[in-house]
Amino acid sequence: MGILTFDKTTTLKMVQAAIDQDLDIHEVIQQAMTPAIVEVGKRFEAGKLYLPELQLSADTFATAMEVLRPKLLESKINLQPKGRVVIGTVKGDIHSIGKDLVATMLKVGGFEVTDLGVDVPTFTFLEQAEKTKANVIALSALLTTTMPAQREVIEALTEQKMRNKFKVIVGGAPIDQKWADKIRADAYGENAIEALRLADTLVA
Repeated sequence: MGILTFDKTTTLKMVQAAIDQDLDIHEVIQQAMTPAIVEVGKRFEAGKLYLPELQLSADTFATAMEVLRPKLLESKINLQPKGRVVIGTVKGDIHSIGKDLVATMLKVGGFEVTDLGVDVPTFTFLEQAEKTKANVIALSALLTTTMPAQREVIEALTEQKMRNKFKVIVGGAPIDQKWADKIRADAYGENAIEALRLADTLVA
């Protein structure tokens, strides 16, 4: 499948052919697309693929799913998400590349994702998590100067007596497990594949 070779054109042709031939779309996803993206994740973790290739594969998968979505709705196949995630880059930080990749991988992994973008105020995370009935809040920070904003979100959740309602994942270039422990986050995701695995675990 083109997902493994980062070939969006080939993947979309194959997806359209499946639609034209009236194949079982659920089987196409489960037997062809999902194993391909899982293999991409394994190769990335093994150091056989690099971040840009992971991004291309994830984007290809996401685009294919958008093409298939009308057919899935038409066939009334159950597309209940695994869980709901609110994600954003914290207040004062306008970097989005890492956050965008995590959001894409979460969508690929079956989560409903609300992407708040960059420079997100603390209480916006709380409001949107409550509004979307999220299970997980994912906080990205790419600058050491904006790391404290991750702690602010967790402290605000505690002050508003909402801390037990949401699991919090933190990540970003300057973030590590020590910082996650210090601010009492539920998990630290080193990369997009790890973030997806953690989200799976946290909502299980």
